[in-house]
Amino acid sequence: MAACHGSPDRAAWLERLPRVIGELRGRWSLTLGTPWAEAGCAWVAPALRRDGARVVLKLGMPHMEGAHEIEGLRVWAGEPTVRLLEADDDLNAMLLERCEPGTSLRDRAEPEQDAIVAGLLRCLWRTPPAPHRFRPLAMLMAHWKAETLAGMPRWSDAGLVRAGLRILDELATPAPDDVLLATDLHAGNVLRAQREPWLAIDPKPFVGDRAFDATQHLLNCHARVLAAPDASIRRLADLLEVDWERVRLWLFARAAAGPREVWEDEGVALARTLGKS
Repeated sequence: MAACHGSPDRAAWLERLPRVIGELRGRWSLTLGTPWAEAGCAWVAPALRRDGARVVLKLGMPHMEGAHEIEGLRVWAGEPTVRLLEADDDLNAMLLERCEPGTSLRDRAEPEQDAIVAGLLRCLWRTPPAPHRFRPLAMLMAHWKAETLAGMPRWSDAGLVRAGLRILDELATPAPDDVLLATDLHAGNVLRAQREPWLAIDPKPFVGDRAFDATQHLLNCHARVLAAPDASIRRLADLLEVDWERVRLWLFARAAAGPREVWEDEGVALARTLGKS
């Protein structure tokens, strides 16, 4: 798995992976299918339980953003995520409800995506039960900031990046009305299902500002947002019933200063457009 290169923790996880898969296959009485190659930060495969139930086995690699996926799935309890059927917290292993037919929301037109993503987010947002282990969104922003600063020699527009970093710091300040966020909900992480028309997968839970959760979907609709930034942002903000200006600021900051390998990219173009609007 390419995501394991250059990380000792992930390399060790990859080395242990065959043994762990074998252990879980026996413990949970699974017949495993061919793993899905597109799972970037996890090993994921369809499976059958002994009783014939069609499920999914997921083993998450060491990953700061997804560290509390299991805890999030327990809190959401299938509303509106896939259900967590079994888990091993120490192994970051999950046996999950399988979405069927499992087609991606990416296959639908973006205006339909907007409405479905907004409906899922509004269901996901809730005050986490106390006590809980979920981290504040400010911790994720600090992690991103460190990655971005490490890439400073490659920045193509230092002023733009520094403006984005400043806004990330400001917006991530904890507030009393913060809620449990998915942080990575976009059309590719929404699948057609039978129990509900659409279910969310791969949440990366943090506690923070609702407006942040609009940004990943908008970033995945890059061409439309670049062509009509204000209209695109207002539409999703209205569907979510959040302040559109906060969504715009979050989107600008992520486009300007989110960590990346290449610093003259479509994100920079989007940030420059948003900076003028």
